[in-house]
Amino acid sequence: MTDPAAIWRLEVHETLGSTSDLCREHALAGEAGGLAVLALQQTAGRGSRGRAWVSPPGNLYLSLLLRPTTKPREAGMWALLAGVAVAEALAEFGVVLKWPNDILHDGAKLGGILIESSMAASGALDFLVIGIGLNLAHAPILPERRTATLAGAADPQVTAQRILDRISHWQSAGWQAVRGAWLRHALPVGTEMTLRQGDTHCLGRFAGLSDDGSLLLAEGESVRLVSSGEIWLASETGESAPC
Repeated sequence: MTDPAAIWRLEVHETLGSTSDLCREHALAGEAGGLAVLALQQTAGRGSRGRAWVSPPGNLYLSLLLRPTTKPREAGMWALLAGVAVAEALAEFGVVLKWPNDILHDGAKLGGILIESSMAASGALDFLVIGIGLNLAHAPILPERRTATLAGAADPQVTAQRILDRISHWQSAGWQAVRGAWLRHALPVGTEMTLRQGDTHCLGRFAGLSDDGSLLLAEGESVRLVSSGEIWLASETGESAPC
């Protein structure tokens, strides 16, 4: 990890295509870590797996540029750290974390975290961009998933500053402390969930996280280690098993 940024260099834009794209452009131009970009509206927001992220005014669209000293294989742990920061910033609303990068409210999707990394020629991690999107005022309609909103109860700029403050705090902690904090804000152990990996679907139960942040999925009497895939809950889809 890096030491926490003493002062985040926060840029606030009325409208951007994508906050993460702008962070990446700055990174490729040699910008130091510690840059934060907030847009009040996006025209080309992106979610995981290339999905569009609907970005009307009133919601939060925040991306951070970091140049951490962590190993490339640890890039995914930053999604856990960002999730903890979001959960603490929105503590009054009782949001819940779902592996690997979703923020839930009342069982529906409130937001998500997108991690994008770039390697140096040496194979070391060159930079990391953390994108955070939260439905603070509006809940876009998604074809397969229920969405939630805080109905304007949280201000984007105030929330962004709270998230930055909590990220600064957790950057000075070890990964095991981050993992423990993430589990405190996560779904209860035993929650039924469906793992989607390509065309393969598997119904199991949440059994925690491994030391490296991978999902532990209980299947009958065995526990499976999952390092990639999508997790779906019945509460998000209205189905008993969203397969």
